[in-house]
Amino acid sequence: MLWKLLGRCQPCRLCSFRRMLSASQYRPVLAYFPYTTDNRSNKENKRTVEKLYKFSVDIRKIRRLKGWVLLEDETYVEEIANILQQLGADETAVASILERCPEAIVCSPTAVNTQREIWRLVCKNEEELVKLIQQFPESFFTVKDQENRKLNIQFFQELGLKNVVISRFLTTASNVFHNPVEKNKQMISILQESYLNLGGSEANMKVWLLKLLSQNPFILLNSSVAIGETLEFLQEQGFTNSEILQLVSKLKGFLFQLCPRNIQTSISFSKNAFKCSDHDLKQLVLKCPALLYYSVPVLEERIQGLLKEGISIAQIRETPMVLELTPQIVQYRIRKLNSLGYRIKDGHLANLNGTRKEFEASFDKIQAKKGRPLFNPVAPLNVEE
Repeated sequence: MLWKLLGRCQPCRLCSFRRMLSASQYRPVLAYFPYTTDNRSNKENKRTVEKLYKFSVDIRKIRRLKGWVLLEDETYVEEIANILQQLGADETAVASILERCPEAIVCSPTAVNTQREIWRLVCKNEEELVKLIQQFPESFFTVKDQENRKLNIQFFQELGLKNVVISRFLTTASNVFHNPVEKNKQMISILQESYLNLGGSEANMKVWLLKLLSQNPFILLNSSVAIGETLEFLQEQGFTNSEILQLVSKLKGFLFQLCPRNIQTSISFSKNAFKCSDHDLKQLVLKCPALLYYSVPVLEERIQGLLKEGISIAQIRETPMVLELTPQIVQYRIRKLNSLGYRIKDGHLANLNGTRKEFEASFDKIQAKKGRPLFNPVAPLNVEE
């Protein structure tokens, strides 16, 4: 089996995975730029301040947000502002970008121009690029690993991902571009092989893979060992290959970010809470895969919230997907249904379940049915002549 070849069970990975993300996410911004700060000087660079004023930047915001940039001896206010203006950013946009991402002014203009060319690979035009920079200035002005970023973009394009998806990776999942392109290629190969070993068809593999990546690009940050031991654990729990593939797909690959020990803890809690057999629990999990993903405190809070609303364990077992809703959402929806005289504890939870759009559609149907007058086609009509 593939996952047996990939590695044996190791200590819990979730913490190490989070540490990996946190290290990159919260690393001091100074680490991204090739310059040094003279900590002995507490005086602001007057030229920098004057140039920022020239572009209508609110200096107070910068002092409050990242005042250290004003202490730098070497800054590129005019050069960075000119690059943004060349892209089509107006005065207000330039000021807003520099206020929200002051470290932009210590980026080398050469590096920023290179970044501009890289991001243009996934943008239809410069107008679209400016909008992205306005929304995510910190992502754009993180100018490290540029060659790696370019190679990964080209790889994702070759894989078949749409540019709009890749641009979303750039702005919200930039960590995947810090991986060497060869590592991302290796992880893609492992996912493809796992999919085929679980019974997926060659014809559907590309669609499955692209959907999985677009929903959860962070899956590329996993290790082959993580994937292997998770698949092996689910097999040991009695899930068939097709059922495992279903769980991975429904949970968008987030299952691989948990270690088997945590999954086992959640399974044990659910089995005890619902007083069910292994077979019955397996059916519950297939209906609501989140039972594997949610921690025990989350599951406990949501079950208790439902019980407080008068909903029984039997009702939850019948519609376990309701556990995907937070207690606050449950309370809001129950109040809305109660306003129509619908008693959820006496009915089916299907009307409570679903996405916001699905719930609103269900609510509208109940409301329409409630307001519709009853009509008896055989009752005599009272007609005044």
